[in-house]
Amino acid sequence: MSPLSTTLIDLPLFPLHTVLFPGGLLPLKVFEARYLDMSRTCLRDDAPFGVCLLKSGPEVAQDGAVSVPETIGCMARITECDTGEFGMLYLQAIGTQRFELLSYRVEGNGLLVGIAEPLPDDIPLEGEQALAQFGSCAEVLERIIDALKKSDPEKMPFGEPFRLDDPSWVSNRLAELLPLDLRARQKLMEFPDVGARIDAVHHVLDRHGWL
Repeated sequence: MSPLSTTLIDLPLFPLHTVLFPGGLLPLKVFEARYLDMSRTCLRDDAPFGVCLLKSGPEVAQDGAVSVPETIGCMARITECDTGEFGMLYLQAIGTQRFELLSYRVEGNGLLVGIAEPLPDDIPLEGEQALAQFGSCAEVLERIIDALKKSDPEKMPFGEPFRLDDPSWVSNRLAELLPLDLRARQKLMEFPDVGARIDAVHHVLDRHGWL
């Protein structure tokens, strides 16, 4: 277990209609004052923010509306930042570590700040069946990567290195790509056991005839 896993942290939250996985890329167009301030602070301090799927409520602030985030999310670090018109920021962030949201508060500017516990890395893959399923999943992902390289490499949805020998990386990337609703994607992200995620992803691939 990572030393971070027993440490509670104050984490600014960015609730979205998306599910971020460790290693996943997240492009953001930031224009609300609360998130502009958060982004500048994270850049200045080289600090993460937390991405949570919205359980209910709006992404953009509305009078009287309350945004309620899911309790399991993924920390993100900003890797690129460009300034647009009217002070807008165009960010590229990458998912790092999952966390559990224990509580949260609303700051004066409307920003949600959580008390979060970083979660440990995935439980390793074990068993012949799980390893066989992983091999099949990795082959599918490799075909997808090769096809994208040939057709439109600029639209590659994840960055190098392509860790096709890493069950967590493979299962996370497929979970991002598969045609799933947000709640199903959230469930995959929440799995602490990479074997369970591989099994679920393998089932979806098999159901669609993609194996």
